[in-house]
Amino acid sequence: MLKFKEFIALDELDEARLIKVNRVRAGKVQRRHIVSATTGYKIINGKLVRMSSMEKRHRRIAQIVGARKRRSKVSVMLRKRKISLRKRTSSGLK
Repeated sequence: MLKFKEFIALDELDEARLIKVNRVRAGKVQRRHIVSATTGYKIINGKLVRMSSMEKRHRRIAQIVGARKRRSKVSVMLRKRKISLRKRTSSGLK
């Protein structure tokens, strides 16, 4: 059993988890993006804000639709990637 102060300390640590994501291309940082590590929270103006249940539902539905659309195009993406990698190896880049 945790004491009250320990419980509050744990809750604050869990709630305020942020991750800085850098997208690096060709050795340059293109975009620095801060992402919430806790589920159900998003970042608005640098602060963690709890998402409403309606927003969570809309995001979940959008993710399902996006996954369904991507699944149909995976074979085309893999074929194009294979062609580009073959071109790179033939030109001696990779």
